[in-house]
Amino acid sequence: MKHCFLLASIILLLSNAIAQDKNSLAGFGVEANYSVGSGVVHTSKMRAGFPYTINSGILNFVQQTNGRKDWQQRRHYPLIGWAIMYTDYDRNHVYGHAVCIFPNLQIPLIGGKKVEWTLTAGFGVGYLSKRYGLYPDFDTLNTAIGSHMNNCSYFATDIRYHLNKHVDLQMGMDFAHMSNAAFRQPNLGINKYGAHIGVRYFPVTSQPERIHTELPKLKNKIYIEGKFGMAAVEQSTPNGPMYPVYLGSLLASRRYAGKNKMFIGVDYSFYNNVYRFLLNNEIFPGHEKEHSWKSAVFIGNEFLIGRVGIMFQLGYYLKKNALSDYIIYEKLGGNVYIVQREKGVIKEFFPYVYLKTHSTQAELVEAGLGIAF
Repeated sequence: MKHCFLLASIILLLSNAIAQDKNSLAGFGVEANYSVGSGVVHTSKMRAGFPYTINSGILNFVQQTNGRKDWQQRRHYPLIGWAIMYTDYDRNHVYGHAVCIFPNLQIPLIGGKKVEWTLTAGFGVGYLSKRYGLYPDFDTLNTAIGSHMNNCSYFATDIRYHLNKHVDLQMGMDFAHMSNAAFRQPNLGINKYGAHIGVRYFPVTSQPERIHTELPKLKNKIYIEGKFGMAAVEQSTPNGPMYPVYLGSLLASRRYAGKNKMFIGVDYSFYNNVYRFLLNNEIFPGHEKEHSWKSAVFIGNEFLIGRVGIMFQLGYYLKKNALSDYIIYEKLGGNVYIVQREKGVIKEFFPYVYLKTHSTQAELVEAGLGIAF
């Protein structure tokens, strides 16, 4: 109740402070959600269990798009937001509490005048109060995460009721993932699923006047793309040395509906941590490099939002390195298009950041550059 009262007070103060400029603030709102859920013990390596309930509070500053940009109309006028999430995992016993900050996008799935069904996705950074530690803390029970700073991913679906032009009520399901992607060991990650209820308040209006224009028809183009990225990981010793991982991809993509791209391609990755492990332990002497790389085929989809692309990829390993047992992997993340044009030799040029996972366990964070012809 104390957290709910604090969130309500913040909303009231903000609404009184900003309600003066009605034109520029049309569509701006503040959302508060309270989530109750449970943690997922996804491996026997997690020696400490989770309490019966895990509580989260989410404060999200949202803006209803009005179609000023083409992508907003193509995406049926989604909401964009910046959220702050506080999670109490176990009252600071083993996992502590976390504070996450992440941009997010809410896309309508089924809409109506009074009721709608939406999907929300957000990616950002989070601080975890407790982590695995040796000297001087000796906090070795928390085998889930070995660092304070982590990646934070959030997904939710809501059924929302529009009470009037100022107030929305919602309830739904949510999932949150926190890990450092093997930047520091251990890195099993913390996954939390739950149900939430919430309220959204718009000081001026939740429905700004929408712009409807005749959008240019974009051809369903086929692109040939190349990507090169790097990651940094530890091997297995907490607070040990960092090793580079080199990753490359070659793919063909096809734009469709003017707002998405489907793609298929091949991945290659070389793991210096595996190479050094094989050298140090005299495993496969003289052939260490042959057993230190992976190759894979993959398919995926990219959701285009102006100059930002949200990418989901599913891959199957054709070759595994000496220390890998997985056959399937996933990547999700974003591209930011510096070059994005219809004509010319180079159609697209972009930096990117992807999180690579094996089911519920993150493997690494890949950052790099991509180019499309």
